[in-house]
Amino acid sequence: MKRFAIPFVAAVSLTFAVAWTMAFRQVRRPTLPPSPPPSAVAPQTVAGIGLVEPESENIALSCSVSGMVTGVYVKAGDRVQAGQKLFSLDDRDLQADLRVKRAALEAARARLAKLEEQPRAEDIPPAEARVREAQANLADAEVQMRLIESVKDRRAVREEDVQRRRLAYQASQARLAETEAQLALLKAGAWAPDIAAAKSEVARAEAELKLVETNIDRLTTRAPIDAVILQNRVRLGQYAQCGPLSEPLMILGGGKHIHIRADVDENEAWRVRPKTPAVAYVRGDAAQKYPLEFVRCEPYGIPKKSLTGDTTERVDTRVLQVVYRVKDPNAPLYVGQQMDVYIETPVPSTAFRRHSGSAAGGAQ
Repeated sequence: MKRFAIPFVAAVSLTFAVAWTMAFRQVRRPTLPPSPPPSAVAPQTVAGIGLVEPESENIALSCSVSGMVTGVYVKAGDRVQAGQKLFSLDDRDLQADLRVKRAALEAARARLAKLEEQPRAEDIPPAEARVREAQANLADAEVQMRLIESVKDRRAVREEDVQRRRLAYQASQARLAETEAQLALLKAGAWAPDIAAAKSEVARAEAELKLVETNIDRLTTRAPIDAVILQNRVRLGQYAQCGPLSEPLMILGGGKHIHIRADVDENEAWRVRPKTPAVAYVRGDAAQKYPLEFVRCEPYGIPKKSLTGDTTERVDTRVLQVVYRVKDPNAPLYVGQQMDVYIETPVPSTAFRRHSGSAAGGAQ
């Protein structure tokens, strides 16, 4: 009897465990999706994942030079005009340099004006007076020379005095010629090469000033087009790095229409034809569908970037990007939103199998 006790207890325990499991197991009932999935409206379509983007595409803004942000003039959602200020960087060092360049320009202009205004009206009368003085001295020297030369008795005068009077006359002649030349030079004004050199100095000073002003203007980032601020990562006091960034400082988007960039798998890309209509469905509400108008097809396959998260999804494939325009300009869509796109095509999907079969036969 004892040898049957253990198997009996085991059988009872197993029966109890099975009964307990069956009685209290969780019953899984099929759950319906929150909204029915979208379906193709045409018998022959190519499906793709669409990404909403502005008509101008996303404009990732950066700054020309690196620096500390001292002013932010917009926020996300603002509409801006072309040339409007978005944010500015610290420019205190350039402002100091600007004042130095302005002073240098004023000095160069003053030197040029001084040369162009020559001769001064106040400088001519003294020069003319010196000429008259030299003329009087020459006349006096000539009289003195004539007097000593008119003496007939050479014993009455010394030869040294005669020579001194003659040399004094010649010196007076030279002095008169010098003063007359100085007066002519004064009346002629500045020398043309001197004026040209002064003009070159002014031009150089203006160019240096313009360079500093340009560098100051580069510290202010402006809107390139009429657009909307889609994203703003600029904060007052942060250090803004120039060049391409993994996260742009600002993202802008412009245009009157909304575009959808659809990624078509390379296995279905051969079926896409230009200017074919398409329909886009909002994810989460298949009742919201928007007819699309063909814009362009970018004939360059790129690696697939827009992923659905499905475990069976291939990520080593390439896609063809087709851009469509949403016909409704007031559609409540947001840039970056994913949509399901169905593109009508005249080529049936079975043609791919026929094509593959013929290719395989040819290879054989």
